[in-house]
Amino acid sequence: MMKLEHVAIWTHQLESLKDFYVRYFDAEPNKKYVSEEDFDGRFTSYFLSFFSGARLELMTLDCIPQGDNIRGFESTGLTHIAFSVDTPEELDRIFDRLESDRVPIIGRPRMTGDGYYEACVLDPDGNRVEITVTP
Repeated sequence: MMKLEHVAIWTHQLESLKDFYVRYFDAEPNKKYVSEEDFDGRFTSYFLSFFSGARLELMTLDCIPQGDNIRGFESTGLTHIAFSVDTPEELDRIFDRLESDRVPIIGRPRMTGDGYYEACVLDPDGNRVEITVTP
């Protein structure tokens, strides 16, 4: 059986992005990796591990151009990261904390037509992050 090992995100705000996922989604970061090689700058990364076993790699390198993922702009490619919680009340608590910390809100908690209770926010780089209660 094959399973998804990790998803990776390029960023120019490595520490801010790491702190966001640690603070709001209980990520456990590994020790920061800094490459010994020079690739028009130093490649630096964190692997963030989550309770479910999923991992997210955050990477930075000065020569990587800024993408169009600003302020929640949607385009082809990776469109969002989704985290699942057990109850609507847990989702509401997380959402209230994100909102009180002035994290940009894309979608307030709601029931979708396909049976998900979900909300959507932006991380510091403008990537969409869904919080869901799976039906």
